[in-house]
Amino acid sequence: MALRSIFTSINLPVKNVKQSKDFFTGLGFELNPQFPDDENSAAVVIGENLQVMLIHQAFFNTLTERETVDTSKYAQITIALAFESRDKVNEIVNTALSLGGKLHAEPEDYGTMYHWGFVDLDGHLWAINCMNTDAAQG
Repeated sequence: MALRSIFTSINLPVKNVKQSKDFFTGLGFELNPQFPDDENSAAVVIGENLQVMLIHQAFFNTLTERETVDTSKYAQITIALAFESRDKVNEIVNTALSLGGKLHAEPEDYGTMYHWGFVDLDGHLWAINCMNTDAAQG
């Protein structure tokens, strides 16, 4: 069997699909029209081969026998995304904060990488980065 392509879908439990959907579309991401968009779930396109499935907590619990993480106490994953510029990183994090997200980390500039992070409405951690390819090569 040959793998045709790699497509990643991150499934995140959320308390309110509509609010989470509004949060991520407010950040500039689009919904994937190929997937159901109802009170149980919505698919948010993050990149060419990446989407985030926002799955209502009650429905998510039917998909696994394991307990889900209490994101107010524990970190289960940090979703790291890379963008084209420091300005775009700042725009995304500032927009996330204006939409009800919380600050996860203060901005950090490593010379070759600029990093800032936020926590979404359901406590999931997001690391927003850009690479300075000139500094990395030089």
